[in-house]
Amino acid sequence: MRTERNLTRLDRVFARLDREPERPTHIDVPRMSRHRIALFAATLAFYLAIVWLVVITSWLVRLDWQVMFFRPYQQWPEIHAFLDYYVVLGQRGPTAVMVAAWLGWRSWRQHTLRPLLTLGASLLLLNITVGAAKLGMGRLGPHYATTIGANEMGLGGDIFPSGHTANAVVTWGILAYLASTPRARRWLSAVSAVVSLGVGLTTVYLGTHWLSDVVLGWAAGLLILLALPWCEPLIARAEVAILDLRDRRREHRTGTLPVPAAPVAVPMPFTPRTAAPQDEAAAARETVAAPRSPRAPVYLAPGPHTARSERTPVTPVGSRRPPHSDRLPRGATASAARPLTGG
Repeated sequence: MRTERNLTRLDRVFARLDREPERPTHIDVPRMSRHRIALFAATLAFYLAIVWLVVITSWLVRLDWQVMFFRPYQQWPEIHAFLDYYVVLGQRGPTAVMVAAWLGWRSWRQHTLRPLLTLGASLLLLNITVGAAKLGMGRLGPHYATTIGANEMGLGGDIFPSGHTANAVVTWGILAYLASTPRARRWLSAVSAVVSLGVGLTTVYLGTHWLSDVVLGWAAGLLILLALPWCEPLIARAEVAILDLRDRRREHRTGTLPVPAAPVAVPMPFTPRTAAPQDEAAAARETVAAPRSPRAPVYLAPGPHTARSERTPVTPVGSRRPPHSDRLPRGATASAARPLTGG
């Protein structure tokens, strides 16, 4: 009686991945080209410039206060209900779940863990960089401002840069980053730009962020997307390590060891030698005396054996027909058998 082990959900997922023989050939992994490096450097310079303008309480801070006093949520109250739901597209929890579901299906179809690992790497970079900047600069939001015209830096806040905006840029931009074709990448880039732009402006409308927070959030998210090709070798090694861990876990659970590869036989050099006459004779005798396949014994009648054409027909045992003495053997002529009579 054979019992089969019940497969867990994780085993079924990996079994589905194993059914695909190889990755699709159209998967394009972005490289850190000179163009991308130039964009990264320009975005980083823009990021530092925004931080500097806020730190020195420049015209950008005055613009923040003017937008706050304008109170957009009071100017256009009819869209307030819609934007309360739209801003969810920038919250980390719901967006991460939605994007992870889509990328998980991509991993299932393409036989690779790269989409999910890339999403995890981008969210990790987002939490580290944006979280550190928020806590390091400690800026208060518009609803908690204390001094009119001040930059509100270093007061224990956590809204600079805007987390909603940076999260929208990264989570929706990762779909364009992982697109399989250039056309899909262009369309998804445009969609992610519109969504992240709308999320940032929605936070300004609701009064939860300064305008400079949103601008810095756009730059922070774009920096993460531009830096992802540097993480591709680490993502590839992580995928290999996860699959190796899966194999070891499976071997440990089933109690089977990997089958070692058969050793490759090294051909030995053959050196012909001149055989002696007696050796040749012995080899010939061995060839003649080689054992043959056994056959059933054949019993022959005693006495000299003649050709079948010369044998006298024999009446079978038990036959009722008497033997004919005048019957000729095969091959004989009638003239030789009958005497010629005259007259």
